[in-house]
Amino acid sequence: MLARQLSAAALALFASFSATAATRCEQILSRIGGAFASTPLCFESTDLTTANALTTPPNNTLPGLPAGAWTPQTDRNVISPDPPNRTPITKAVPGVQLEGYLADDPSGEARFLIRLPDDWNGKLVVAGASGTRSEFNGYFSWSDYVVQKGYAYASQNKGVLNLKIVSLASPTPPDPLSCRLNPASQIWVDFYDNAADKPFTQWTQYMIAAGQLAQEGVKARYNRYPRHTYAVGTSNGGYQVRRAVEEAPNVFDGGVDWEGTFIDPAGPNILIDLPPAIANWPAYLASGFNSNSQAAQNIRAAGYPPDIVSGTTSFWGLYWAQFWEVTQCQWQKRFDPTWVTYPGGPNNISGTGGYNYFARVAQDPSIAAQVAAVATTGKIKRPLITVAGTMDALLPIERGARAYEDVVNDSRKGNNAQREAQYRLYEVQNGNHIETFKNTFPQLEFIQPHAQKAFDLLVEHVENKAALPPSQCVPRGGAIANAPTQAGHCASLFVP
Repeated sequence: MLARQLSAAALALFASFSATAATRCEQILSRIGGAFASTPLCFESTDLTTANALTTPPNNTLPGLPAGAWTPQTDRNVISPDPPNRTPITKAVPGVQLEGYLADDPSGEARFLIRLPDDWNGKLVVAGASGTRSEFNGYFSWSDYVVQKGYAYASQNKGVLNLKIVSLASPTPPDPLSCRLNPASQIWVDFYDNAADKPFTQWTQYMIAAGQLAQEGVKARYNRYPRHTYAVGTSNGGYQVRRAVEEAPNVFDGGVDWEGTFIDPAGPNILIDLPPAIANWPAYLASGFNSNSQAAQNIRAAGYPPDIVSGTTSFWGLYWAQFWEVTQCQWQKRFDPTWVTYPGGPNNISGTGGYNYFARVAQDPSIAAQVAAVATTGKIKRPLITVAGTMDALLPIERGARAYEDVVNDSRKGNNAQREAQYRLYEVQNGNHIETFKNTFPQLEFIQPHAQKAFDLLVEHVENKAALPPSQCVPRGGAIANAPTQAGHCASLFVP
């Protein structure tokens, strides 16, 4: 892997630096510089938290890339609440930051980031990235939290850039891989993730490679490897965490998966779960948000949580406008690119809401084979905690977190309590996939504090053999408890 196979150029670099007193960046580059396509950006920072604007570059500032391809400022926002509910910053964290392109990617898209605090606690956290976001995705939610505790922190971008805008005003797709950014616009984008040389199998590979490379970076900076390495991530980043503890127990000691994406060729998966919501939304809207309408019943029957309506604003409507169609389109283009997504123009839903995964698999079994190649198996080899919201309307808990819990349990044949690699599911009642939706619907709950608490519980379990609290429903306004009032699943997905 990347971090274990340093090039001759890196060794030569080390020899040149050993002749004189090297800076800390030079020491780090002498060990891991060969993993990068060119000399990475490395600098001394007075503060590695977001209180220091210098640690997050502006959007669209990498040379030669179109707008939307690399958006660090945007990416750090998408999984975190708005102020004042972000991770509290109580001190500056001086240290070293390094970031750059990885040499093993012929497309020149794969990127890696590491932050190395001066006051190091001997441990490392490696983060996945949600959606198609950059290596800066977890800065507010994860990096700010762990670097203040003294952890080294690393992240990656799954080997891909984000997207490129291909039209700002077209009634139809400009090219076969175009996805409409939202169903009320004529803005079309192409996702780098849908390129032929960017299979989703790389998501696992780059998470593991980032862990190995980060361990080498830690060794270069502190002259010893981390005592423990933990994986954290949200959404597609949570998927990366699951796969990391399934596939790389030699790299990771445990993980926290915040609403990870579940993938199974027989279902659930996004290609099965999103079309019913997309297809039934127009009729539900036309009904005046009637919860008893057939359309509403169809959406709930597909596994979705109930809607919340405030005046003319619908909770489901926020997901419809921002996530359902574009996510379905992106995944369909990846696994079934010959399907014509918008055959009758942008108002025709036959390729998004009308997509029939099982019918397509019957015609072309290779679709299921591709999905199977990236399936989450549940065969975890290190402790793993999943934290998920009951009101997630992008990856509904019935079709996501609970489905993953089922495959973990199935793989253990009922012997979970006897396994060293413990698994827990903490369901946050009224939590949803997008923290900022609480601005519109105050009945919702933030997941971030529970995910961070789960991380602390994981560390205590791994390092001090503390028992993990049982899987449980974290009630609205409550906290993860050693003796929960409601063990297992939440009986009610939503409490007004």
